[in-house]
Amino acid sequence: MIFLTSKDDEIDELFGLKMGADDFVRKPFSQRLLVERVRAVLRRASNREIAAKTPGKQSQSLERGQLVMDQERHTCTWKGQPVTLTVTEFLILHSLAQRPGVVKSRDALMDSAYDEQVYVDDRTIDSHIKRLRKKFKAVDGEFDMIETLYGVGYRFREI
Repeated sequence: MIFLTSKDDEIDELFGLKMGADDFVRKPFSQRLLVERVRAVLRRASNREIAAKTPGKQSQSLERGQLVMDQERHTCTWKGQPVTLTVTEFLILHSLAQRPGVVKSRDALMDSAYDEQVYVDDRTIDSHIKRLRKKFKAVDGEFDMIETLYGVGYRFREI
């Protein structure tokens, strides 16, 4: 459910979200913005359905070459060395590493890392990627597994 309203007070948005809105769009708005918000809501719903159908997959560890991620323990290692990640960094990296070689847009990474009721700028993902690279380079100076495809998004390099 997306609220389309002329109300612009924060309390109105808060009330709408507490009532169960998935998003909140204020008038005036562009048609492109509304279409993208609808797509984002549908994408999140689809991701939840997929996750619900494969509950066992959530608890397994993910291994991609030298990368090992354990979701249950929230641990990440690179070449056997621990890498301490925030929850958001962990979710972004996990999303990328699940399908090496597949490009993920900033929007797709935001959907995998943030609750549907949290709004963040798409450039926030760039900051998280920068910190991820920095943390991995501290462990391995030659780390280059997260690739940027300018204007498209990011991908975890195929091994």
